Amino acid sequence: MIQFEWPWIAALLPLPLMIRYILRPIAVADEAALRVPFLDEFRTPTTSARSFAVKRYLIGLAVIAWCCLIGAAMRPQYLGDYIDIPVSGRDLMLAVDLSGSMEEADFIIKKERVDRLTATKVVAGEFIERRIGDRIGLILFGEQAYLQAPLTFDRLTVKTLLHEAVIGLAGKSTAIGDAIGLAVKRLRDQPMQSRVLILLTDGENTAGAVKPAAAADLAARENIKIYTIGIGADEMIVRSIFGARRINPSAELDEKMLQTIADKTGGRYFRAHDTKQLEQIYNLLDELEPIEKDVQRFRPQTTLFHWPLAAALLFMCMIIMLRNRAGIVHTQGKT
Repeated sequence: MIQFEWPWIAALLPLPLMIRYILRPIAVADEAALRVPFLDEFRTPTTSARSFAVKRYLIGLAVIAWCCLIGAAMRPQYLGDYIDIPVSGRDLMLAVDLSGSMEEADFIIKKERVDRLTATKVVAGEFIERRIGDRIGLILFGEQAYLQAPLTFDRLTVKTLLHEAVIGLAGKSTAIGDAIGLAVKRLRDQPMQSRVLILLTDGENTAGAVKPAAAADLAARENIKIYTIGIGADEMIVRSIFGARRINPSAELDEKMLQTIADKTGGRYFRAHDTKQLEQIYNLLDELEPIEKDVQRFRPQTTLFHWPLAAALLFMCMIIMLRNRAGIVHTQGKT
């Protein structure tokens, strides 16, 4: 159906008539330099009839243009059918590590070796798409922690901001405690009962003003559950001029710290050695924090004011063209 947001503007429809009868037109002097008593004999009835017809068309077009302008000012809207939106009542914050170690290429996607951040973007992006009804926020941290996206239902924007993140954007070090502290600050003032932080990192806390253990205690007091994910392969073959050798690219990962953070807040710690395990972890998070079936109804609205506004402009252009044409014809009739 179509409705008008400001229907009271329709009261302005008779405004031109009121102005016409209240303010009389100014008399235009029709003085000629040379008076000819028989000048009216040169005027043909055809020219007068044509001028009268053009005047009627102009008045009609002006009335239509005015009605279109009033219709546009009333802000017409098209109301679509009601859409059911499931709402889980969760405030879910993602904290993603952007430190220099995330550029380690020890993950494989579609038979191609990629760095840890790229794998995180792919898997976490799919996770964000599935969280219909959750308010999701994004924190990026390195040497410092930054709020990239506040809590919002706009999952597409959060996913886009995640894919735009680059390694080293927040510094080369890792401030895990600051990231948790920032998440607590953003989550504790929310009225929702279920507050969740998913923290993904591949290293240990090497920067920041807040210790991870202290930040975890604060999160526990605010009833914020933290799921920690340690990312990175345990073994990797590196080839050099001296031959191939096996290394542990996740030697700096502080699993004990991540486990402690999860235990203090009632969450869980997960270890992702490859892309498949990372996908399994996010699928398990869907099970641990399921989307509830509470439903809110939403009715989409589409504004239509630009259509009558465009029509009004079109009729105004037609009026100008007809007036100019009538002026040319009138001038030719005089000559």
